[in-house]
Amino acid sequence: MKDAESIARQNIALAEESEQVVLEPRTVHTGVHALLSDEKKGFYIVAEENGTIIGQIMITYEWSDWRNKPIWWVQSVYVKKEWRKKGVFTELLTYVRQQAFEQGVAFLRLYAHQNNQTALQVYVKTGWKQDPYVIYHLPVKK
Repeated sequence: MKDAESIARQNIALAEESEQVVLEPRTVHTGVHALLSDEKKGFYIVAEENGTIIGQIMITYEWSDWRNKPIWWVQSVYVKKEWRKKGVFTELLTYVRQQAFEQGVAFLRLYAHQNNQTALQVYVKTGWKQDPYVIYHLPVKK
């Protein structure tokens, strides 16, 4: 919980930088607290330097009935600008992969905005392969 404020700030920065979306801070703070309060939702991994969060990854879960194993979704990936190209994301990813292996996860998945070329290049460089799936969403209305 002590990291919630920093994580929320970085989520807000991520949305603005990667998708030019301005998020409502109160909603983001509440969302971060909700995940941190309920391990069934997922968890965050953070990278720190001198007690300051410099990067983060959020993991959420999907169950694969085809594999009878969980799949971890890598989300809310953010590294502070001054720490980019210094191996922070690679270190976070290495840690997540090790944890996933130890917990019997089938594989990791992520999605990125198609216009976020910087992130897409980083993902390819760190070994991610593009899946043949197209992602859709359907708003839920009352």
